[in-house]
Amino acid sequence: MLYKFSKLVVVFLFIANVSLAQGFFKFRTLSDTDTVAKSIFNPKNKRTESNKGKFFVHWGYNFSSYAKSDINFTGPGYDFTLLGVTAADRPTKLGTTYIDPSRLTIPQFNFHFGYFFKDNYSISLGWDHMKYVVDIPQTVRIKGFIDPEISKPGISTGDWAGQYNGEEVTLVDSVLKFEHTDGYNFAAIGIERYDDIWGSRSGKQSLNTEVGLEAGLLVPRTDVRLFGVGDNHYWNVAGYGFAGKIGLQYHMLKWLYLQGSFKAGFTDLNNINTTGRKGIDNAKQTIWFFENYWTIGFKF
Repeated sequence: MLYKFSKLVVVFLFIANVSLAQGFFKFRTLSDTDTVAKSIFNPKNKRTESNKGKFFVHWGYNFSSYAKSDINFTGPGYDFTLLGVTAADRPTKLGTTYIDPSRLTIPQFNFHFGYFFKDNYSISLGWDHMKYVVDIPQTVRIKGFIDPEISKPGISTGDWAGQYNGEEVTLVDSVLKFEHTDGYNFAAIGIERYDDIWGSRSGKQSLNTEVGLEAGLLVPRTDVRLFGVGDNHYWNVAGYGFAGKIGLQYHMLKWLYLQGSFKAGFTDLNNINTTGRKGIDNAKQTIWFFENYWTIGFKF
C-alpha cells in the first residue's frame, strides 16, 4: 500500500541538567565469558563493560502520522464503508503539561522497559500512547447501505439513507465524530539490536543505533458519534499490530541516555466501539502509522 505521511515538525521537549556524581550506579566489569559484542560500525569496541543482564527504562513523547484508512460501520439497518479517510494526531502544545507529574500521560507519550539478554540484544515491553483524529470536514467515497433508521433504539439518518456504490460524500460533525484520542494505544513486546557508532576515550559517552521489531495489541479509548449518537468509551482491546523501528541513542553517562527514533507499523482494529450499544453497533479499520518519538532513558 502506497501512502504519504504528513511532514513532521519535531520538537525535543526537555533535557535535564545532570549533576549526579560518577559512581551513583555500580557497573559490573567483564568476565571471560561475558564479552562486549562487536559493532557493525566499529569492530574495535571501546566499551569496557557489557550490557548483558542490565535493565533499561525510557520515557518520552511522540508525533505520529497515518495513511488513509477505510472504516467499515455495521449494525442493525446499515453496513457501509468510508473509503480513504484521512486522520491526524493531536499533540499537546509545549508547556508545563510535559513536566507536571500529575499530567504526564495527557500528551502523546512513549514508555518502554527492557532487559539485555545479550550485550547488544534486548527484549522490552512498551506502551505507545498515540492519538488518531479523523479530519472533519472531509470528502470521501462510500460503499454499502444505510436505512432511514439504524441501530436499536433507532437513530434517524435523514438524507444519508440510501444505497451507495462509491459516491462522494462530505463528512460533517452531525454525521460522524471518530477519534482514538485517549488514545490510539499500542501495547507491544519488542526485540532490539544495538550497535556502537562512537565511544569517548573516557568511556562515559557513546553513540549507538537501535533497530527492532514489535508485536502487540491495540487498546484504544475511542470517542465516536454516529449520526449524533455515541460515547467516549473506556479502553478496549480492539485489535493487533506489528511495527519496525530504528533510532539513535546518545549516552551522556553510562546510565543516562537520550534517544530519538522512528517507527512504522500496521494495525488491524476489528472491534471498535461506536454508539456504545455493545454487540449492536461496531466499526473496524486497518491503519498504517508512522511515529517519531524522543525519550530520556536510564540503564541499570
